[in-house]
Amino acid sequence: MSEVPTGAAYSIRAARRSDVPLLAAIEIEAFSDPWPRSAFTDALNMPSARLTVAVDKLDIPAAYCMVITAADQGEIANIAVSTSAQRQGLAGRLLDDALQFVTRAGVVAVFLEVREGNRAARELYRSRNFQDIGRRKRYYQRPAEDALVLKWTGPTGVNLMT
Repeated sequence: MSEVPTGAAYSIRAARRSDVPLLAAIEIEAFSDPWPRSAFTDALNMPSARLTVAVDKLDIPAAYCMVITAADQGEIANIAVSTSAQRQGLAGRLLDDALQFVTRAGVVAVFLEVREGNRAARELYRSRNFQDIGRRKRYYQRPAEDALVLKWTGPTGVNLMT
């Protein structure tokens, strides 16, 4: 029996309005201080935001990624994966998709904040050449925890501005 590649049962597409209730549910499942449902609706109306989802064979979202761009910079605003779909490489696929998108859009640096204690996320970001550039003390409230500020400047870690 051959193995199915990690995440192969999922595809990535642009989020739709009809996805918002499921995205809000994933958000609540994934984070102790979740965004409101309106954050997803607002993102769908923002020309500078790109909201993508990983969907199963029934076209049901299991994960999402939001990236926001402004001029030549970007921010990974959030990546979340439903509990039932974790450990299948979906966060990595969504992140790779977002980084390809921002590169094509002329973005030269991408930033994000990550909980200091979120080892899985930190390892994912480091595997994509994000570098620590700062710390936001007590950025997260539930529970209180510092955020590490990370920056991506291209696939090799070389600043694309030079």
